[in-house]
Amino acid sequence: MQVFNTLTRKKEEFVPVEKNVAKIYVCGPTVYNYIHIGNARPLVVFDTLRRFLLYKGMDVRYVQNYTDIDDKIINKAKEENTGIGEITNKYIRAYEEDARDLNVLEDHTRHPRATEHIQDMVAFIDGLVQMDAAYETDGDVYFDVSKAKNYGRLSKKDIEDLQSGARVDVNVKKRNPLDFALWKARKEESEPAWESPWGMGRPGWHIECSVMSKTLLGETIDIHAGGADLQFPHHENEIAQSETLTGQTFAKYWMHNAMITMEDVKMSKSLGNIRTVRELKQEYDPEALRFWLLSAHYRSPINFSADAMQQSLNGLERLYTAKNRLNRLLEQAEDTGEKSLETERFLQAFDEAMEDDLNTADAISVLFNLVRHTNQHLDESSAREDVRAAADALQTMAGVLGILYKEETKDLDEEIKEQIRLREEARKNRDFATADRIRDELSARGIRLKDTPSGVVWEKE
Repeated sequence: MQVFNTLTRKKEEFVPVEKNVAKIYVCGPTVYNYIHIGNARPLVVFDTLRRFLLYKGMDVRYVQNYTDIDDKIINKAKEENTGIGEITNKYIRAYEEDARDLNVLEDHTRHPRATEHIQDMVAFIDGLVQMDAAYETDGDVYFDVSKAKNYGRLSKKDIEDLQSGARVDVNVKKRNPLDFALWKARKEESEPAWESPWGMGRPGWHIECSVMSKTLLGETIDIHAGGADLQFPHHENEIAQSETLTGQTFAKYWMHNAMITMEDVKMSKSLGNIRTVRELKQEYDPEALRFWLLSAHYRSPINFSADAMQQSLNGLERLYTAKNRLNRLLEQAEDTGEKSLETERFLQAFDEAMEDDLNTADAISVLFNLVRHTNQHLDESSAREDVRAAADALQTMAGVLGILYKEETKDLDEEIKEQIRLREEARKNRDFATADRIRDELSARGIRLKDTPSGVVWEKE
């Protein structure tokens, strides 16, 4: 598999540190609010990477953290006159609900909380202090950027330009305006704090991910992933502190997804165009949100719009129609002992797309090519072996993408079945007024009908 490594700005063959084991760390949410659609992109993209590696037989060790101590959380707790635990627990539960609705493999994800690793962070920081790569000032501890090798190489930023741009920094405690906080002294008694050699305080944001990654996955991991906005300063600072302490490569490959725009406009609080997953789930099936997020290559910007979502809904409907048709054909087909329909080439094309830097857009195209092929070549007279191969291929590819997981329900009562039969009869007699009336009546009862070349398909709304 080839992945685009942000560190080298080129595609590289993915060779894990440990044979057949993929250690992946994805930066998770700061849990003070509901996640928005921009947060959902790395959530879905790198879950799909995980799914593909599992499909290829790898042992995937996947960590996505919760930042549960941060200025934003503290401020939110003050606003709501409650404790930070109440805030973080509420939004962690909401995050997990949203993630499961997006069909993310949450049971396969390890979710450390920053507050569970405070002592590990203190030890990590103390190690940097002992190396003279960090220094304490009035209870705050800063990393000395001048001690890091090749600082700026991930984001391709020039350190002199960064220093020049940071001259407005008024923090006189720092030796260098680029130095960043590893530990923050408690400002007031009500602020959450932990004991440390430098007094009561709490960790800085950047140190949290370095420590949780090192503790749970080791000094060198295979893939560190997240949104492109995290390249600088977050990921740059992670590399600096981690590699300075251990002397080892922190992550072999860095993968970053591009940003999302809303109706061709950048998302921002000032514009009020940030849409949460929780809000969007009220308008769209979360499976359609996942499908839309995978419809473009992860390194390409993607634009959210009502039209784009309608296209995703239509595309999913086509795929479900094909899946349900194949399942019905399986019930009718007979074993012949022979297989004549070629489906392996679709699986091969799917693998090639996914192995080319997780090209989900091309992979989805393969699914539709398979659907067209089966619609042309499979019917009620086809051999069970051919139908089974096509159904398995479709479901295998869909499983890697995390879609088509809903099963067609068949528990209709006899009255509704009779209404569907009468509607079919009316359509054959070209009595479209009666057919439409029955369809509308069933829709009002929560039964949606879809006319397909292989017959009527229904689902509960």
